[in-house]
Amino acid sequence: MKVLMFGWEFPPHISGGLGTACYGLTKGMLQHELEIIFVVPKVYGDEESSKINLLSAEQVPISIKKSDLKYFKENFEYIEMESALVPYLDPVEYERRMAYESTSTALDSVFTTNQRLSFSGKYGYDLLDEVSKYALIGASLGEKKDFDIIHSHDWLTYPAGIAAKRVSGKPLVIHVHATEYDRSGENVNPAIFSIEKMGMEAADVVICVSNLTKNIVIKKYGISPEKIYTVHNAVDFSGMKDKEQIGKAVPEKIVTFLGRITFQKGPEYFIEAANKVLKKDKNVRFVMAGSGDMMHRMIRRVAELNISSHFHFTGFLKGDDVPRMFSMSDVYVMPSVSEPFGISPLEAMHSNVPVIISKQSGVAEILHHALKVDFWDVDAIADSIYGVLNYRSLANTFKKYGQSEVDNLKWENAALKVKQLYEKLSVN
Repeated sequence: MKVLMFGWEFPPHISGGLGTACYGLTKGMLQHELEIIFVVPKVYGDEESSKINLLSAEQVPISIKKSDLKYFKENFEYIEMESALVPYLDPVEYERRMAYESTSTALDSVFTTNQRLSFSGKYGYDLLDEVSKYALIGASLGEKKDFDIIHSHDWLTYPAGIAAKRVSGKPLVIHVHATEYDRSGENVNPAIFSIEKMGMEAADVVICVSNLTKNIVIKKYGISPEKIYTVHNAVDFSGMKDKEQIGKAVPEKIVTFLGRITFQKGPEYFIEAANKVLKKDKNVRFVMAGSGDMMHRMIRRVAELNISSHFHFTGFLKGDDVPRMFSMSDVYVMPSVSEPFGISPLEAMHSNVPVIISKQSGVAEILHHALKVDFWDVDAIADSIYGVLNYRSLANTFKKYGQSEVDNLKWENAALKVKQLYEKLSVN
């Protein structure tokens, strides 16, 4: 079975869990005799593509019928940006996005025959323009490529998947890794919400990474439960080096937050809990590893609480820096307000680090050896941190059983469930 799959990023060029999840799932699919054409806006040449047929959208010549181009212009232009709360923006990019005013639309300059488009491949201020152009790539591939199923990951690629389905007539699977409600709470960006809803309605099957996400799709987007399926994420440790024991440069214990510093990830709750812990135990340092639109505000809050001498901001970590950070950590905390799944706790547990996660995360549905708290309960977060740091038997229990638990979460198992959904569509 051949799958035309649309993504937005691929390791090592990733900005969050989306690229990691896509890579893990596609590798798992190769274990089940699935042939995958994985399309991304831009290929840099150093991707970990293995046996995956990785295709850059920049290599695809556009050849669109004028009647189809009219359809795309009417449905896939999102130039009004009511909100800058697009995922993965760092503070500099956030400010550029706020100042950006578009004077032309993405599709106005597109010719209908044999033109190649350029993409930044990033999450910049012209992101919605690139999403629109990516839809043209989807249409071109839908007409030219031989495949059985279309699979689109996250809202950025839904228009491309819809376009491929329109010209090919093949079934469309969309994979919901997060929704706009996860990223922005109730202050959703109408343009992004519109794209998400359009993708969900056009899909023949909607895959959600957790039951938490499935419920949001049903309640907030009005999608029929009959076509929604939950396939939990997994984690792939096969490519990781042997655990590297990094000596700490400080004598204190280290508590780590690793993720985007955005509303969705709950960084403010981590800081408030840190302040409470430090009132009882000064032998602790807190690390906030990541970047995002709330970073400046979090730095100011740490200064206001007068805990800067015990708090560190590392910026975005990638590659080997992530396991190095875990190797120095005594506790990992993920206080997400709404986390569709959450792969980083699994990485921490694999590194023998006890984890504290919010009950409002998808990964809480499958983990047993993790402390679970409400994201808003700062006292409970602080008590959990203090307990793990000061009661050795508690920490050892989570280390002992946590690692074996996550090592049994295999991407090939998730991939098999996805393949079964493909087969169900093929039969129908």
